[in-house]
Amino acid sequence: MPPKENAKEENPNYFTWTQLLVAVSVSLCSFCTGFCGAYTSPALPSMKGDDGKFSITSQEESWVGGLMPLACLVGGILGGLLIMYIGRKWTIMITAPPFIIGWLLIGFATAIGMVLAGRVFCGLAVGLATLVLPVYLGETLHPNVRGTLGLMPTLLGNGGLLLCYAFGSFLNWYLLAFAGAIFCIPFIILTLFVPETPRYLLSRGKTEKAQKSLAWLRGKTGDVEAEMKELASTQGETANAKSTYGDMFKKRNRKPILISLGLMLFQQMSGINVVIFYTHQIFLDAGSTIKPAIATVIVGVVNFVATLIATAVIDRVGRKVLLYISDTTMIITLFTLAIFFFGKHKDWDLSGVGWLPLVAAGFYVLGFSVGFGPIPWLMMGEIMPASVRAPAASVATAFNWLCTFIVTKTYMDMISLINSYGAFSVYCVCCIIGMLFVIFFVPETKGKSLEQIEAELTGGKE
Repeated sequence: MPPKENAKEENPNYFTWTQLLVAVSVSLCSFCTGFCGAYTSPALPSMKGDDGKFSITSQEESWVGGLMPLACLVGGILGGLLIMYIGRKWTIMITAPPFIIGWLLIGFATAIGMVLAGRVFCGLAVGLATLVLPVYLGETLHPNVRGTLGLMPTLLGNGGLLLCYAFGSFLNWYLLAFAGAIFCIPFIILTLFVPETPRYLLSRGKTEKAQKSLAWLRGKTGDVEAEMKELASTQGETANAKSTYGDMFKKRNRKPILISLGLMLFQQMSGINVVIFYTHQIFLDAGSTIKPAIATVIVGVVNFVATLIATAVIDRVGRKVLLYISDTTMIITLFTLAIFFFGKHKDWDLSGVGWLPLVAAGFYVLGFSVGFGPIPWLMMGEIMPASVRAPAASVATAFNWLCTFIVTKTYMDMISLINSYGAFSVYCVCCIIGMLFVIFFVPETKGKSLEQIEAELTGGKE
């Protein structure tokens, strides 16, 4: 441990412009995922309205929203193999073709089947991206800036979401799809110039390339030799996929994997993707005095600003504090929404509080975006042991999207059975349980190397 302290004294500035370039370049892929995730909110009303080229039933409408998460699940599973065999960087690059194909299918659609097929292609790309980006950044960024720069995918993802909401206020559904295809171009170009992760190169026996990659990332003042020694001494990955997948079930690996799965579960059971996918419809159902299209954009702005705040403070206050703030805010706002919709169901006079759904939804999204939005993905890249990082991250990603599919696909059914107030009450209870999970099971990872985190969670034993 003393050598590590000395290294910190010699190189107190852990930020480098190359790390920022890497984070921004690959996170532009996340911008595309945010645009894709937000698409249904402005597009479905346009698709059903005067701009519709074909009729769409309520069941088909639910599939437009619900099919993408199901495809993301498949993308997450495929990504686990890709990041082991072709590397982290090229898995990011591979997301581009399905994104572009998907958007073009939607843009040129003459039947609902083409829209659904497009959502499947986009979903595969989103599934790949949500798996590989946390792993890539977790393996390239210095521990002291990993929180801040590691949230860049979430920040730019929310930027994509906001832009989709804004463009959706004046573009119809097929022009919005063409815009989605165009936004894929910048990340393709920039990602070509970033290096593969040093840890992946080491796992393939490419020590010289790993050292060059690390030297480029850390800059001239970085203590590359000391970091390389630490990486080499703890490098547990293997090219043998079968043994790697088998390692997932070893006792030492269960705790970090279960923690990651728990964070993914409570992230989605908070109901966030219901709010994101159906923002426009929620405000219509609430009878809000504010136009749904405007309210949707406001929610997108709040989402972006909240993530910007989290990015600025996460390496100072830590992961758990932000998770506490996040969960508390979501519990209060979901309870408020439940009460509002209950009053609407009981025909209370709510004309004086028509603004309440927007305020509650805005604070709900703010709460989610400072903690439970970005941190489960960030920690997935931090807490997974090296020997099972690829398959375990694949399982966590697939599980997240399975939960997303279940939540988004059952939302309309929940409204039919227990009304909107019942649905928001269920999400509120899930957030309360999630708070207890964070208190008792989630570790703090601020400022720790991946090797330190692994040693603490696994006991450092095979």
